Amino acid sequence: MTLKAVLFDFNGVIINDEPLHQKLIDELLIQENLRPKPGEFWEVCLGKSDRVCLTDLLQRRGRIVTEEYLDQLIARKSKLYQQQLEAIDKLPIYPGLPDLIFQLRSAQIKMAVVSGALRSEVELVLSRADLTQAFSLIVAGDDIKTSKPDPTGYLLAVEQLNQQYPTLKLEPIECLAIEDTPAGIEAAKRAGMQVVGVANTYPFHMMQRQSNWAVDYLSELELDRVRQVFERAKPRQAVG
Repeated sequence: MTLKAVLFDFNGVIINDEPLHQKLIDELLIQENLRPKPGEFWEVCLGKSDRVCLTDLLQRRGRIVTEEYLDQLIARKSKLYQQQLEAIDKLPIYPGLPDLIFQLRSAQIKMAVVSGALRSEVELVLSRADLTQAFSLIVAGDDIKTSKPDPTGYLLAVEQLNQQYPTLKLEPIECLAIEDTPAGIEAAKRAGMQVVGVANTYPFHMMQRQSNWAVDYLSELELDRVRQVFERAKPRQAVG
């Protein structure tokens, strides 16, 4: 098999913004007259969409809201997120990312973002970081109703890449996903992909236990070695 595409998670892989998301989620809960709990964001929300995160947090507090009200909460948070980013001169893009992207582009390997984040947030960051042209497409939280660990986002990315590049004939086994959370790793594996777990959010040993490769930093990912492993791999069926 050949490595044809690398699919990036967004929060925790491209940009170091999880602390900001936690702050904004806590602020939303307070505005709803609900009390944030220490550690709950990391337990409930990491690797998942805002919709799933907020739904779970509210349900834990006995609050059931309509989809319309949930849309309003998500929109409020997104507006605050973008305002916060616009006030930062240099975005906290993870070290090693620009060099990895350069290597992938040089090798003519397609790239996409697969994330539960809103498209407007992803596009803002990629634009500010001058990375927009590197990615063929974005599958965002706006595009799908499910959230990781469901594999739908990854499978949709394969489908859309094939629509954009008909001669690519991409299969999930020919994709490498880069993730930083157990939910994301599970989603990619259920889609039939191999996964790099980068220890930006969870310890290295957790990433090593759950992913096909684990690195402390993106700069440690040896693209030539990964491609060799793909070339030796045999096709297998997606699971889940």
